[in-house]
Amino acid sequence: MRYRTYKRLDLPAIDKEISAFWEAHRIFEQSINADERKESYVFYEGPPSANGKPGIHHVISRTVKDLFCRYHTMLGKLVLRKGGWDTHGLPIEIAVEKELGITKDDIGKKISVAEYNAECRKTVMRFKDLWDDLTRKMGYWVDLEHPYITFENSYIESVWSLLKILYEKDLLYKGFTIQPYSPAAGTGLSSHELNMPGAYKDVKDISAVAQFEVVKDEISDFLFDGLGANDRVYFLAWTTTPWTLPSNTALAAGAKIDYVRIATYNPYTKLPVQLILAEKLVGHWFNDEDLAEDITHYEATDKSIPFKITGRYQGSDLEGIAYFQLLPFSQPEDGDAFKVVLGDFVSTEDGTGIVHIAPSFGADDMRVAKKYGIGSLTLVDSQGKFTEGAGIFAGRYVKNYTDDPNYENVDIDITVLLKKENKAFNVQKYSHNYPHCWRTDKPVLYYPLDSWFIKSTVAKERMVELNKTINWKPEHTGEKRFGHWLENLQDWNLSRSRFWGIPLPIWRSADAQFEKCIGSMEELQQELDLANEKLGLNQQIPQDLHRPYIDGIILVAPDGQVMHRETDLIDVWFDSGSMPYAQWHYPFENQEIFQQNFPADFIAEGVDQTRGWFFTLHAIAVMAFDSVAFKNVVSNGLVLDREGRKMSKRLGNTVEPFETLANYGADATRWYMISNAQPWDNLKFDIEGIAEVQRKFFGTLFNTYAFFALYANIDGFIYSEEEVDLNDRPEIDGWILSVLHTLIFEVNEEYSNYEPTNAVRKIQDFVNDHLSNWYVRLSRRRFWKGDYSKDKIAAYQTLYTCLNTVAKLIAPVSPFFADWLYLNLNDASGKEASSSVHLTRFPISEDQMRQPDLEIKMGYAQRISSLILSLRKKENIRVRQPLKRVLLPILDTSFKKQIEGVKDLILSEVNIKDIEYITDTSGLIKKKVKPNFKTLGKRLGPLMKEANLKIQNLKEDEITVLEKEGVISLELADKTIELLLDDVVISSEDIPGWQVATDGELTVALDISLDDELLAEGTARELVNRIQNLRKQLDFNVTDRIIVSLGAQDQVRNAVSLFGDYIKDEVLANDIIVKDVQSGDEVELTEDVRVKIMLTLAT
Repeated sequence: MRYRTYKRLDLPAIDKEISAFWEAHRIFEQSINADERKESYVFYEGPPSANGKPGIHHVISRTVKDLFCRYHTMLGKLVLRKGGWDTHGLPIEIAVEKELGITKDDIGKKISVAEYNAECRKTVMRFKDLWDDLTRKMGYWVDLEHPYITFENSYIESVWSLLKILYEKDLLYKGFTIQPYSPAAGTGLSSHELNMPGAYKDVKDISAVAQFEVVKDEISDFLFDGLGANDRVYFLAWTTTPWTLPSNTALAAGAKIDYVRIATYNPYTKLPVQLILAEKLVGHWFNDEDLAEDITHYEATDKSIPFKITGRYQGSDLEGIAYFQLLPFSQPEDGDAFKVVLGDFVSTEDGTGIVHIAPSFGADDMRVAKKYGIGSLTLVDSQGKFTEGAGIFAGRYVKNYTDDPNYENVDIDITVLLKKENKAFNVQKYSHNYPHCWRTDKPVLYYPLDSWFIKSTVAKERMVELNKTINWKPEHTGEKRFGHWLENLQDWNLSRSRFWGIPLPIWRSADAQFEKCIGSMEELQQELDLANEKLGLNQQIPQDLHRPYIDGIILVAPDGQVMHRETDLIDVWFDSGSMPYAQWHYPFENQEIFQQNFPADFIAEGVDQTRGWFFTLHAIAVMAFDSVAFKNVVSNGLVLDREGRKMSKRLGNTVEPFETLANYGADATRWYMISNAQPWDNLKFDIEGIAEVQRKFFGTLFNTYAFFALYANIDGFIYSEEEVDLNDRPEIDGWILSVLHTLIFEVNEEYSNYEPTNAVRKIQDFVNDHLSNWYVRLSRRRFWKGDYSKDKIAAYQTLYTCLNTVAKLIAPVSPFFADWLYLNLNDASGKEASSSVHLTRFPISEDQMRQPDLEIKMGYAQRISSLILSLRKKENIRVRQPLKRVLLPILDTSFKKQIEGVKDLILSEVNIKDIEYITDTSGLIKKKVKPNFKTLGKRLGPLMKEANLKIQNLKEDEITVLEKEGVISLELADKTIELLLDDVVISSEDIPGWQVATDGELTVALDISLDDELLAEGTARELVNRIQNLRKQLDFNVTDRIIVSLGAQDQVRNAVSLFGDYIKDEVLANDIIVKDVQSGDEVELTEDVRVKIMLTLAT
């Protein structure tokens, strides 16, 4: 059996080949065969919404999910991966409204609820095929055949059962409160929706300081002390929402805040006014230079307006003082109004120290109004428009909710009116952070809503406690972002006044004396039978549990009253947070499967889900079952463009995922995303980065396999020989196998700790630096040589083992190429029984294979070689040109011994004749040292300046000790610090005729002088290279013997004279003829010499 060979790497073609193989052999299905896997690793798929197309950011999140599921599958665990679809909520409803050209108010008028919901049902799966296609093409293994779908009755029933649990724990209640409300969506929002990433936006609005005229009476008389009969006193209150001023019914002061009365002039009407505001905030609105003892000389044309303080008061003195209504369009009917109250939320951080109270539009406002019996004015309707009670502003939107190009800002008109009526003291534009609806992108209002809530605050401490047991990646997301969110938790607004979603399963009597929460179809049937019997009805459970069908169900109260369902839907985030239970239709079916699959061992989604799906999973699990919902979570960052900007169609910087996969292959895309940045960091996506991964990593691995397959096929190696004992293999075999087993250990550690970036970077370094660039290159002769000896078999076995192991190590991240490589190896050798790499066990590091001392020794060889090669490059001396020697300062006796063990290897690698060891570098090598500010700056802070001078003045012997010991003491003025080798950068000055380079504790000095013999040998090596290239071009077999004819230049003649036998051996030449070559190929040997070469097959 031969190893398959390929002309070039084609990752997209490999994707198609392996994908077809998986499907034909049902590899995924085999990987989740419960009969063969006893231990479970539980994964939850966060449900996407299929009403939009998938983007490139979905590839990173699904790669993260897939790689850990594949890894744990290869550990022998059962990893069920049930797909799911999120099918309800605002995203779908808003999309349908746009398509139908309607608004929420049209539903039930222009279109029936049934028709509207039917459109929603059609829309939710519009792009399902596209999502499934991406899932398959990117190699994400998830069960697409049996997904959970949130609109199915079975799912809804499970959600109802959870709500019933919460209801019976007295965690559901109905309340009339001020809630975030989206007029554009026509529904309230929960606090976690309000805190979705990007919900708060920096906007410029109109701010106003309004003048509220004080009513002069017995209570307020002290505010008029010292004033004339016609003088008027005003409270100043600042607002960034002037549209709420018509609904003002109170002013709030701080009981312990000091207030002043200021005599001045209104900047708009120029009329004299007496203003009351917090003393600390006077400087916000008045300039110190305008403070005057006498302000009577002010003229309306003066540029500056004088002021003086005419009275001082304590905030508690102001309680109960009345003022005239600012904009008297309507009167509140549910209480007192237009009085000063005291509020604990009033501060002197900004504004005037007096807060305008509109109870309908602020939670603090409502709370303090209830305390004082203050009524409310709700002069804005649910669409965000002023009602008829708003006088001249009736019918106008408070924000541009309809995207009207001719929209006129009502805030401007309100403030213009206030200016005219001497009721505005300051109007200006104000930049602030304001909440927007996460789906419509329109400003949110705080609005009075009759809503159902979950008492999540009751379980807050338990949520915080259990969150500390979860392994968050990164840790700070769980500790800070999620942890702080839980510590400031509010009750969960569950109600949504919409149409397409899971109906709230609560029925209530008209007088609210009786209510029933339904937790199952069985319970609903029982209640239905009772209602049918008592009310003489013939109701049946509808086939579709959505509105409007469920709305028609009537239940009966114990006293015979009719009970109707509360018309609200539930928050769509409760849908997705219920998936651990509802995906199995728990508790009605699959109890054992559920118990085996709860809680999850692992979940992963974008960081935006911290206050979305992550929260709802956690909250429901804690409140319903006193458990975490997941044990480990990876929160991946954003995918940005190469400049670090957010991707958007407007900027034209989006990346089409299908095109990317088609051009570069799924594995290169996945590998790039994982290797380029930690999953939780934002990824600056650059298509060139994928091309580089394709070329440097997969290209290197492909070429290594191609090299192996070429020579293994020539020798017929299929791993049928007895395993060559490690002691009988060359040291380089022992080294690469040791590095391999160290890699296996480290990759296992990284994958187990949810650190995939560290894992793939280590694999990448192994393949590029150790396997290809070192082991294969230094072992080539063992594969080339003619005899099929034990040494050659050992080389094949070693390289096969490395390639086969790498296939398993990369399988979680690059599943297609890994299986391709595994199958190419195993189909020929038949060494493993598993039909796919994904059915094999993940490699286990064997201690007996690891040789730390050998790894250190070979590490020195690699580093020294790298230094010498860098000097060659610097001096433009080709590697094929031999050099005489390199000087190597020895660190200690063990160092010299280690280098002696790899001396021949180094000399061969860098083409140097000898290594000379030196102990005293004085006079030969001049070393310089400077601080590594990146590491040392963080540690030393203000001491860095002094340390910098001390470090740059270190003596040669001190630098030598630092190189040998890795640490020295550094005396600073106030303290002694430990200076580590990583804290400094050591460099060396060149010696005349030499080149010097340093890497940490290692220094080399390279003799770059050349004599005639060295030059001739260099030419001979160049000739070997050109002849070998021509052999390939002429398609000669690697075993063909040849005759070489060369042009008769002096440089060529000298090289052949001195090194002819070497050339013959290397190129399998029977003879080399130096003459004037008329035909043949002309090639460049050096910049100055070109030569003609003709090759013929020897007979």
